[in-house]
Amino acid sequence: MANDAVLTVAEMRAAEAAAVAAGTSEWSLMQRAGQGAADYVWRIAAGRPVTVLCGPGNNGGDGYVIAEVLRTRGLDVAVVAPVEPGTETARKARKNYRGAVQPSVTGLAKPIMVDCLFGYGLSRPLEGDFAEVLARAAASHPYRIAVDVPSGVASDSGELLGEVPRFDLTLALGAWKQAHFLMPSLAVMGEKRLVPIGLDFPEDAARLAPRPALSPPAADSHKYTRGLLAIVAGTMPGAAMLAAQAALRSGAGYVKLLSEHSHPDAPAELVIEGGDLAKSLDDERIAAVLIGPGLGRDEAARARLCAVLDTRGPCVLDADALHLLDPDLLEGCDPARLLVTPHEGELAKLCDAFAISTRGKLDRARALHESTGLAVLAKGPDTILFAAQGLRFFPQGSSWLSVAGTGDVLAGIAAARLAVHGDPALAAEEAVHLQHEAAAIAGPGLTSGQLAHAVQPAMERFL
Repeated sequence: MANDAVLTVAEMRAAEAAAVAAGTSEWSLMQRAGQGAADYVWRIAAGRPVTVLCGPGNNGGDGYVIAEVLRTRGLDVAVVAPVEPGTETARKARKNYRGAVQPSVTGLAKPIMVDCLFGYGLSRPLEGDFAEVLARAAASHPYRIAVDVPSGVASDSGELLGEVPRFDLTLALGAWKQAHFLMPSLAVMGEKRLVPIGLDFPEDAARLAPRPALSPPAADSHKYTRGLLAIVAGTMPGAAMLAAQAALRSGAGYVKLLSEHSHPDAPAELVIEGGDLAKSLDDERIAAVLIGPGLGRDEAARARLCAVLDTRGPCVLDADALHLLDPDLLEGCDPARLLVTPHEGELAKLCDAFAISTRGKLDRARALHESTGLAVLAKGPDTILFAAQGLRFFPQGSSWLSVAGTGDVLAGIAAARLAVHGDPALAAEEAVHLQHEAAAIAGPGLTSGQLAHAVQPAMERFL
């Protein structure tokens, strides 16, 4: 049993079936889910009236359980059910509910609405009475809670199957679903909380990336044992400098910028080295390399990328490097030592380069990893990681990260962490958490420069 599993529809059904086969009744699972969800609704309601929308399946059954718990605690509860329950367990829950049920929301305008029309597994838009009930209830109830996933959301892809209102809170039942961490559904769910119901999950299930547990340097550490990071600059040195500013604060012992440009405003602690790139890279003390931010996309940039890949060492490829990478450049490399950090446009470009025809962020990232062996950190408001250990999801970071340069900062953090320990997947996980924490410290209206400087106090929170 683990509270970090993120399941597909098939995996969730299998987990529930396994629990039933082991002796836990479906009714017991429904009671656990409904009572756990009711506890959240009870606290939020704080004595105010609640409307519960119940559909025909087991998600509707959860709704009847929620309503009965709230009713017995003295709340004013209205249950709206356009049709009667269609499953045996949902019918039992309906029979167990002692309050009144009405078919529509006509005349109802309560402070809180609980959506239990349809849970995970929906594959088509809401229609008819269900669509009308949800739309009218959302319009007349200012605080909206979705149970499991909002009705009208595809659980595996995060697709919105039609018009879906915005919710203030989503209560995941039993396990997280992929839609809880994917756009566009992520944007309509509000806050998210998990209601465990005692299920066991497969070891190879997707997970939430764990919160990093960073360690201070060992007592006998020096700058090289802590990790020398080389950052390769290109035609636009500002992006590489921004990545270096973040890397300096992310735990590496030594950060070197390999650049042909002058950098009069560079911090004193950043070593800048020009000259022959291949010669600079031929330093066995280099623990990791970052290339891509501000690199350019011409033949000279491709030659610099080729020189980096020829080192066969741990490397983070970002930004322009992702527009240049192709099977020819990757030939002879150990993909297990490489981390790519594409946003959606760069991910599409990589898929074109490697003849991957799938669509959708999740499927593209999976196919790219499986085709190449690269660790793929597909970044955005719904960042995901595909690597040797499987699929990892991340809680959403601050929306203030949607500003130019934050990707360069993320790349700098990831490369510094890679220099520390050499594990691309772990470096990616640490980088995302550090970037999100730094954004919280930098606050609203942050710039990428402020974000880079906030990485150091963010580090303190993970020690």
